[in-house]
Amino acid sequence: MRFFAILVKNGVKMEQLIEKFRRKLLFTDTRFVRSIIHKINWNSRLIGIKGARGVGKSTLLLQYIKLNLMDDINSVLYVSLDNLWFIKNSLTDLVDNFAKNGGKFLFLDEVHKYKDWSVEIKNIYDDYPEIKIVFTGSSLLEILNARADLSRRAITYIMQGLSFREYFELSENIKFDIFSLEDLLAGHFEISNIINEKIKPIKHFKNYLKFGYYPYFVQGEELYHQRLEEVINFIIEIELPQLQNININYINKIKQLLMIISESVPFIPNISKISQKISVNRETLLNYIYYLNEANILFSAFYDNKGISLLQKPDKIFLENTNQIYALMADLSNPGSIRETFFANQIKYYHKINISKVTDFIVDNKYSFEIGGKQKNNKQLQGLKDSFIAADDIEFGFGNKIPLWLFGFLY
Repeated sequence: MRFFAILVKNGVKMEQLIEKFRRKLLFTDTRFVRSIIHKINWNSRLIGIKGARGVGKSTLLLQYIKLNLMDDINSVLYVSLDNLWFIKNSLTDLVDNFAKNGGKFLFLDEVHKYKDWSVEIKNIYDDYPEIKIVFTGSSLLEILNARADLSRRAITYIMQGLSFREYFELSENIKFDIFSLEDLLAGHFEISNIINEKIKPIKHFKNYLKFGYYPYFVQGEELYHQRLEEVINFIIEIELPQLQNININYINKIKQLLMIISESVPFIPNISKISQKISVNRETLLNYIYYLNEANILFSAFYDNKGISLLQKPDKIFLENTNQIYALMADLSNPGSIRETFFANQIKYYHKINISKVTDFIVDNKYSFEIGGKQKNNKQLQGLKDSFIAADDIEFGFGNKIPLWLFGFLY
């Protein structure tokens, strides 16, 4: 506790921050760790981790500290920038004292809750080269557009919700390897055999689609969808106005838009009709869709390969994950929308995905996919090279027909 003692001795009243950090660390469980922890280059001097509320960013930081930095814990500091301590104290003063007393590793959580966070982090990065900084923020965080231009300094990672593979590990304590898309396409029967020897994937898959995307399902399924709905409301009512300067008087229009989309996902948007229905102009509507994408509430898909921009009309809109479909009471009578949403969600994390006028999806501008039930056939894939069926309700595939659930083992 040398660092703690020095801080108090020097009159810097940060004991509450230190105590909260050590207490959180004490109760941090490391039996299950997200796979992204192995993708991050932790040796970088400035790391940013973006992700939707509830996917486990804070836990990831604390787990990394507990697994890797305990031998040098007096040179480590974790703080959440939404702490009331920062009402009267600055991040710069905190870091200055931290550096003078041998600090090396600084973990800053919820940076978007701190005014001018990007400027201060840029200055800390430039003025204290001995300190490595890792920060987390909302998926709405515009690091590339930050006034301090952190894009030239920070390596940024995106963290999304649990894969089906990670859900297994957390819920059943059963570990499986991650498989690349290429390995899965070439050897899906052998991979399915390995997994089916240990578990019954279809049974767990149905539960994952309803409750498995956010780690807080371990706290119980009874209030899961209510909590998810509260998270969505928080993003729309608090984070959007805060981070995108949206007038709070227009929040209800964004909620109207979300409900229109969620009533029939995947949704083919008619921008003119929606604009009239919620009484906003075309540009404003497209902005709202863009922001909901950035917030990981929606996923917009396109026929071309340009990707989403502020004023580009999506060709089809999905909810970002299947748990949101159940939470928002979208059309649950359409299993096709749930299947397509799952496939798009798991694929898009590491791969480029577009919709197709011939099949359901094209992945990496190479692979064509049809998504369907176990009776789905090759009719729409005739004559297409590198074409596959992702079929629900099957334990094993054959030829180019692959179990849908298996695409949940890509990360």
